[in-house]
Amino acid sequence: MARPRSFDRDHVLHAAERQFRTTGYNGTSVDDLSAATGLGRGSLYAAFDGKHGVLVQAMTGYFARLAQFAPQALVGPDEGALERLHGYLLRAVHGVPLAEDVPPAPDRAAAACFAAKMALEIGASDPEVKRLANDCFAAVATAVAECVRAAQRNGDIDPDADPEGLAHLLLTVIRGTDVVGAYGHGPARLTSIAESAFALLPRPRHQ
Repeated sequence: MARPRSFDRDHVLHAAERQFRTTGYNGTSVDDLSAATGLGRGSLYAAFDGKHGVLVQAMTGYFARLAQFAPQALVGPDEGALERLHGYLLRAVHGVPLAEDVPPAPDRAAAACFAAKMALEIGASDPEVKRLANDCFAAVATAVAECVRAAQRNGDIDPDADPEGLAHLLLTVIRGTDVVGAYGHGPARLTSIAESAFALLPRPRHQ
């Protein structure tokens, strides 16, 4: 009979995610993961099939949280959609945690999008990581585009504007602030970038 697992899987994957965020995939060893998670090398291989398996499972968990958080933050009545979009953009550029069970990152660089960070490092050579990163981006883009449509129905955004195009524009700004924040620009600069992007959203043409 197989022995029951004696560890909290979510806790282990959160710890592994923090380690990968800090040292990257290539800079993280199995021993690093063992120290970060409290699991021995043998347990990591048995439960996750090694370092790559830990990464894939950590990214899968991140995607599940992201896919839940974005719609929750953006869904609602058409009235107020523009305000929800504004609030989401401000929170996102500051790297607000995606779920209550994830503690705040120690700095903006560590709060950058986990999927994007891994995709930039190894996505070109790792199809599974690339797929997961694309899934993360698509889930958020869909939620943002739906919020844009709600704002259009309420008369706050130009009805002729492309919701998907605006969603990808805003997400590109958010991911760009990951880089800006990593290079030391503080909250005031990140807020200014977010506000500038928000101000560029096309408003209805008044007759």
